[in-house]
Amino acid sequence: MAGIRARHPGKAIELWWGDEARVGQKTKLTRRWARRGTRPRAPADQRTRSAWIFGAICPALGKGAALVLPWCNLHAMNRHLDEISQAVAPGAHAILIVDQAAWHTSPKLDIPANITILPLPPRSPELNPVENVWQFMRNTWLSNRIFRTYDDIVDICCHAWNQLVDQPWRIMSLGLRQWAHGF
Repeated sequence: MAGIRARHPGKAIELWWGDEARVGQKTKLTRRWARRGTRPRAPADQRTRSAWIFGAICPALGKGAALVLPWCNLHAMNRHLDEISQAVAPGAHAILIVDQAAWHTSPKLDIPANITILPLPPRSPELNPVENVWQFMRNTWLSNRIFRTYDDIVDICCHAWNQLVDQPWRIMSLGLRQWAHGF
């Protein structure tokens, strides 16, 4: 972190966390409230259409940036970096912490000037608070439903993400880590 501060003197540093999640017609079943002794019905679908939410959060400021895309690859990651870059405060520099997926660490990435990518250690998804965001979104808006078409998947994913960013306190609650922010 000190090296990044030295390369960007006088700039505010924003700590962002990024990842992606697949959402599709094969949804997961989650817990449901029901009267004791009853078995609630839950929809299930065997079709395989899906979309990817490329999402990033800045928990300290309660903001996020995301795209819902039909693929998960280097091109999609470049588009996501552009989206994050636009969400970074003017004059600030973002440290984007991601896992070591090939499209996160590729030398072919077009990284905007106001972003530095910092990879997490291998096999440590528990360190990325965006995993908590995905769990919350699935439990709250994305599970226990049938998506009729691909456009339904995209619409619901966009709606879910917009609901999340309209609740900055939720992003803070799900994303802040004492060890990462020094609180």
